[in-house]
Formats: sequence, C-alpha cells, structure tokens
Amino acid sequence: MAIRQELEKKEKWTCLHDKHVSLGATMVAFGGFDMPLLYQNAGIAPEHYAVREKAGLFDVSHMGEVTVRGKDAERYVNHIFTNDVTDMPIGKILYGMMCYENGGTVDDLLVYKLGENDFFLVINASNIDKDWAWMQENAEGFDIDLQNRSDVYGQIALQGPEAEDLMERVLGLPCKELVFYTCKTILSPLTSQLSPIDVIISRTGYTGEDGFEVYGSHDFIRDCWDKLIAAGVQACGLGCRDTLRFEVGLPLYGDELSEDITPIMAGLGMFVKLDKAEFIGKEALAKQKAEEPARKLVGIELFDKAIPRHGYTVLNMEGEPIGEVTTGYHALSVDKSVCMALVDAQYAKLDTEVQIQIRKKVFPGKVVKKQFYNKSYKK
Repeated sequence: MAIRQELEKKEKWTCLHDKHVSLGATMVAFGGFDMPLLYQNAGIAPEHYAVREKAGLFDVSHMGEVTVRGKDAERYVNHIFTNDVTDMPIGKILYGMMCYENGGTVDDLLVYKLGENDFFLVINASNIDKDWAWMQENAEGFDIDLQNRSDVYGQIALQGPEAEDLMERVLGLPCKELVFYTCKTILSPLTSQLSPIDVIISRTGYTGEDGFEVYGSHDFIRDCWDKLIAAGVQACGLGCRDTLRFEVGLPLYGDELSEDITPIMAGLGMFVKLDKAEFIGKEALAKQKAEEPARKLVGIELFDKAIPRHGYTVLNMEGEPIGEVTTGYHALSVDKSVCMALVDAQYAKLDTEVQIQIRKKVFPGKVVKKQFYNKSYKK
C-alpha cells in the first residue's frame, strides 16, 4: 500500500485506475500516468488477438483534450496544424501534426469539428503540458476561447470487428451511421445524469481494426467500462496497443515522430497541406519536401526470428551505420520479425538489403512497406 501511495505522488491516475488494479493488471509509468501494460499472465498475445478477432477495450483517458471555440477558431487551428480545416464539415475528423518553425514535430493529433467555430483537439498524454504551453504561446492575435479539458474528459477505445455491435447492444450508443474518421456529440441514453458534459463518439482507431472512441465525464466512462467488462469484452493494455498500431504502420510520438523527426521524414507528407496560406513550420517543411529529406522512415523485415528493438543500429551490407530502429517486434498477426527504422535516404528504396545490429550479432533483412498488416477500417 505504501508503495502505491508513493507511486500516486509521482504518476497521475486515470478515472479507471482502480478498475485496472482490480483486474490484476501489470501497471507501468507512461506519459506521466500509471497505466496498464497487460492483464494476462500469458503475455500480450491474447489481448492482441482479441482485438484482431473480436474486440478489445482500452483505457485512453490519459490522452489530452483541448477545445478551441470562437470567431477565429478555424483560422487558429489552421495556423498550428499541418492539415487543412478550411470548410471542414461538422462531424469530420482530421489527422495531422503541430510543428515548430524548423519543421520538427511538436505532436501528432486528431482534430474534431463539433460545430461551427468549435474544434476538439486530441493530443498525446506525454505531451499535454508541452502542447498546452505551445498552443497558448501561439494564440496571440486570435479571437478564441482556448481551454485545456484534459482533466475533465475520460476516454475509452473499443476496437475490433465486434465493436459496432457492442457499442449499440451493450452501451446503447448509436454509431452505425458513423464512417471512418467521423464523430458526433450525443446525450447518452445510458444514465445521462452520469455525464454532465457532452458525450463524444468517434470512429478512428489506433489498431488497424474497426473501432470507436467514447469521451465523457469520469463517472460516465467508468459506467461504460463496467458494462463492457461485464459483457465479456477483453480489457487491453499498452502492450498490445503498441503491437497493434505498429503492425499497420501507425506512428508513435517519441519513436516515429519527434522534435528531430519531421512529418516529411516520417512519410506523413499527405497530412501536410503546403497549399494552405500559412501554418507554423510550412517554410521548413516545403523546403525539405522539395529537396528530399536526408533520412526517411522505412519498414524492415528480418530474414531471421531475432527481434529488433527501439534504438538498435541499422547497417548497410558493408557494415556501416545508416540509421536506427524506432519500433520493432515479432509481429504477431503476420509471424515476422519486423521494425520501422529511420535510415539515410539512399537506403530507403523497397527491397534494399540492410542489416540490424542486435546485441553482438548482425542480422540481415530488407526494406519493405511500413504497413505489415492490412487495415480493416469501415469506410
């Protein structure tokens, strides 16, 4: 008990923290929060396959939420965001980045349009304080109401082929009409007195499977969690969240994106709208895109079963260092040892043979597409 009390002082707890402890989760520090890594003594695999084959339930209440409202809301979001929210339909969601003037990534995020001049920004847990300070610094001259609502909202993600049925049948949350990257705000039919703030439902996902996110008050999110667990849905931790997102080539801030890794280097140029009038970092990113970045993010498949890990050195066939691994696993869904890596641009072409230094041995492989497993989204 004393150990947990000491931990509480150092790490934040989400509104579902006691639920994880009661399920026997292995807890770890992540993004300033005490979060579940996994729930199974058998390891990550059962949770991973539950999402691929049925459904899995994630606590993502550690994510940050910022609201932007007011006359200049659209202009402000466009100023700090690489994607283009001009004339964005209500209920639409866009993915993109916030960048520094030099093109380095402040964070990657989702932008929801909830109404006219009403935007909802979802940011990474580890970056909440940094992002919030940066947003405030860049709000001067805009007629907006900018609010950090990260401590107000709880959030769950229900992912997998059975997610739609569970949302409607177990939670009573209508969602069939939502297509990929859309959202809606509702008054929940599920004891609405538990949610003094709006309930937001979206269909995005960070696993490559169909799935939904539900945002609401802490009590409301706890109620949703209990109902899904009682219905037999598998609780899932950060371990399989990482293996799932990795298999479909989705980036993690701090690994595939950072202050030193631009969206262009990470192969995310489609989310950088250089035809916009302006946004922070536009000049640097336009220059990098025109000249080609010195390093690029690639996928690598090893010919052996050895597992490449974050930070391991990538070598050319002459044994010279050419980059490093950002994320690596034995991908469960395809039974291959693969990784994403940031390498010198001349080695980024598909089928280029490379090697990875794993401890004292070197293992050969080749450059492949970053998406190792096919996504199953509802379009």
